[in-house]
Amino acid sequence: MAGNIAPSGETPAGGLAGRWVPWLVIGLWLVLTIVMVPLSGKLSSVTTDSAADTLPASAESTRVAVLEDRFPGGNDNTFVFVYHRAGGMTDADRATVERHYKTLAKQYPPKVAAPPGEEDEGPETRPSADGKAMMFTLDVSPTYGPPETIVGPLRDAAKDRPAGLELEVTGPAAVDADMDAVFDGIDLQVLLTTIIVVTLLLVITYRSPVLWLIPLMAVGAAALTAMATVYLLVKGFGIVVNDQNSALLTILVFGVGTDYALLLIARYREALHHNENVRVAMLHALRGAAPAIVASAATVIAGLLCLLVADLNSTSGLGPIGAAGILCALVAMLTLFPAILVVLGRRIFWPAIPRFSTTVEEKPGPWVRLGAAISRRRWVATLGSLGVLGVLAIGLVGNTGPLREQDQFVSAPESVSGFTVLRQHFPELGGQPMTVFTRPAHQERVIDVVKNTPGVATAFPGRTSGDWADISVFPADAPDTAAEYETIERVRTAVHAVSGAEAMVGGPSAENLDTELTAARDQKLVIPLVLLVVLVVLGLLLRAVVAPLVLMGTVIVSFAAAFGGSVFVFDTLLGFKGVDSSVPLLAFLFLVALGVDYNIFLASRAREETARLGTRAGMLKALSATGGVITSAGLVLAATFAVLVTLPLVMLIEVGFLVAFGVLLDALLVRSVLVPALTLLIGRRMWWPSRLSRPAEPPTGQRPHADDEEPALQR
Repeated sequence: MAGNIAPSGETPAGGLAGRWVPWLVIGLWLVLTIVMVPLSGKLSSVTTDSAADTLPASAESTRVAVLEDRFPGGNDNTFVFVYHRAGGMTDADRATVERHYKTLAKQYPPKVAAPPGEEDEGPETRPSADGKAMMFTLDVSPTYGPPETIVGPLRDAAKDRPAGLELEVTGPAAVDADMDAVFDGIDLQVLLTTIIVVTLLLVITYRSPVLWLIPLMAVGAAALTAMATVYLLVKGFGIVVNDQNSALLTILVFGVGTDYALLLIARYREALHHNENVRVAMLHALRGAAPAIVASAATVIAGLLCLLVADLNSTSGLGPIGAAGILCALVAMLTLFPAILVVLGRRIFWPAIPRFSTTVEEKPGPWVRLGAAISRRRWVATLGSLGVLGVLAIGLVGNTGPLREQDQFVSAPESVSGFTVLRQHFPELGGQPMTVFTRPAHQERVIDVVKNTPGVATAFPGRTSGDWADISVFPADAPDTAAEYETIERVRTAVHAVSGAEAMVGGPSAENLDTELTAARDQKLVIPLVLLVVLVVLGLLLRAVVAPLVLMGTVIVSFAAAFGGSVFVFDTLLGFKGVDSSVPLLAFLFLVALGVDYNIFLASRAREETARLGTRAGMLKALSATGGVITSAGLVLAATFAVLVTLPLVMLIEVGFLVAFGVLLDALLVRSVLVPALTLLIGRRMWWPSRLSRPAEPPTGQRPHADDEEPALQR
């Protein structure tokens, strides 16, 4: 214990903490930062949201997407212009639509020449059967720019139209453009918002005009290093980084980095009371805090690397990205951060500077009183906590169905509302088009089979290039509905039965279907693997079997409660129409890997104190010592993830809210009440089969202590 160390600069610890070491560490980090800053700025240049890079690696729709990219004109961006007037289209309206089509077709001619004989078979204007709408499609080559830069000029070019004639520009490319608009500048927005949130919480926590800046500087260096490292991983190993994963990287680094800083500062402040030399105090703080911090980081890294077995490219890509971020945060907070604190000395804590004293009086605080209350009412605390978590878990009976692509936006953009209008006036074209690739010799046969498949509104041939020909298929049902997914499955079954055609079915809705099915399979594979890995890490840290099982059980129950409570909020209060298929796995990973952090911080301190005080007194001492810092860490991490709630995309809101809510449950209820209560109920058997689980031999002539009052085990 730090309190038993005599203050001396001549101790071995003092020798290891020479004056030059902190300056050397800071100098090395300055050099590293100078090298990494240019590389970190290049991360946005390698992010991608292309279908082939984010879809399931083995899915049929992914193979179609790859073929489309190679097909002449197959990677064109398709926009759909839907004009409509409630009272019916006028002659002036129809003339306007024809003029707009001719102007845009001339402005954006195809870059790939049509095959001989097909020069005049391009898209044309099409009136609706009810006479209230007209539409045309426009295929724009990617050489004119990505969808997000083209959709604006397209909408502007169609502004000159008669009063009362409404227009929505929709289609797959318009949806992609509106989605990209959500992510435009998201990294900078998330970074700035996260910095502001973390700064405010650190200022409130330490009430110091300077101390809050030091963790922020260290975490900022870690974030820059992490972004540069991920860029190098992309260039060297070809991992996939999309905008969503890039935003999560920033959140992870700032969240866990600040947590580590809070834990280390708490230990450092304790050590400063018992050691006059700040370097010696920091070494003792690192000896006390580093094992728990390293175990915490190892748990999160191991959990993230489990994502590598996922088939969904965007999910598997998050594994190494997140692991690199956590590793950078760990190294920075155990090297750069302590070095800066040592160089600045005690005055960094001003105005509440911790003074050295050979006798430090510990005043009972709220965590001591909470521990005493739990000790008196162990069963009440246990059953009450489980009751609260059980009630929250009831929310799982709510709407946990998959979220449709059109419902991903908080406010429906023009591209989404345009699909509704298109379906109203052109029911035969109201679904997302499927793309079927087949061998050219079997194209006619495949078209006949597709047209006779229930749920298909229409199908027509497309281009032929080399060994493949494509077919456009329009389902009769609305996009991303169960009925449309059933149609896609029937079409696949039908075309697969055509011998020699080697037909494959893809397209936006087929991609969403494959993503949903793959996400469900990935959950069944990744979740047990994450549980096993985290359990092994806990076992190695605590050198026990019972304690890791108990801690994992509390984290699983906490996740169920967080998910259930969040579903209730999404369904009842926010009106979301489902849960994105990627949310359960991401939330489980973050809540299990991050939520178990607080149990690690508490349990590792409890094990340390148990060796000296016994299980009961050791747990109560650990609760009082870590209560404030873990609660602060939980608030910071929850607030960091809550930054995602400010973004206009339902999926990110769901991840941000669910993780933030789950972290608060872990920090305020599970770690503060449930784990201490269970430990006091189980007693020393919590540490089985380690030596801590066996009663110490009392001195001759003395009676052994009660199970939860065993004397200290001398080591």
